[in-house]
Amino acid sequence: MVAGGGFEPESVRVIRRLRDDILDGVRPPGSKLVERDLATELGVSRVPVRDALATLAAEGLVTLRPRTWAVVREFTARDVADLIEVRSAFEAVTFQLAARRHDAEGLRRLRADLDAELRAARAGDAVRARRAAADFHETATVIAGNDLLIELGQVLRSRMRWLLGRHDDLRLVADEHRELYEAIADRDAARVGELVARHVETSDRLTREHATRHEPAARP
Repeated sequence: MVAGGGFEPESVRVIRRLRDDILDGVRPPGSKLVERDLATELGVSRVPVRDALATLAAEGLVTLRPRTWAVVREFTARDVADLIEVRSAFEAVTFQLAARRHDAEGLRRLRADLDAELRAARAGDAVRARRAAADFHETATVIAGNDLLIELGQVLRSRMRWLLGRHDDLRLVADEHRELYEAIADRDAARVGELVARHVETSDRLTREHATRHEPAARP
């Protein structure tokens, strides 16, 4: 079931489940994803599993292999550097436009995302904090009021959520989001630009620290 009482198509449910498992670390990089095994595990036919793997490959989260399987993508150091560069440019525009163009409803939604992140970070709930952090970024993109930015954000969405999953200092990230929210609420685009630059630097550092603690040496 989905919000509003409707039924969620199997393909959508399978995509969401596998995506969440990957982004939350349940299926770590290098994990083998076999159509037959996943169909049995999730109680569906192989068709929605095959469709889900194709979708996740397009999102950059898995690598398809011959026949009927895939592996969870192992991001290289170069992959991460490329993503950080794109994120820096994308969010500089997004957050500054959000500061200039937001309305009361958009600001309310952004505050709700921030509050959810702050609560989860204080409770040490990494999964909820990271999801709320991603929601904060996606809401900022929406309230920026630029349809092309929203379209580009959808292309980047899963990889951005993957990146946020590498941030172990939950309270630091939440505090930086609080500062961004306050600058957006004040319509201080110049201040937002400064905070975004610092936030991207923080993200880069936290991602490298996470890799050092939790992952094998990244391939160049």
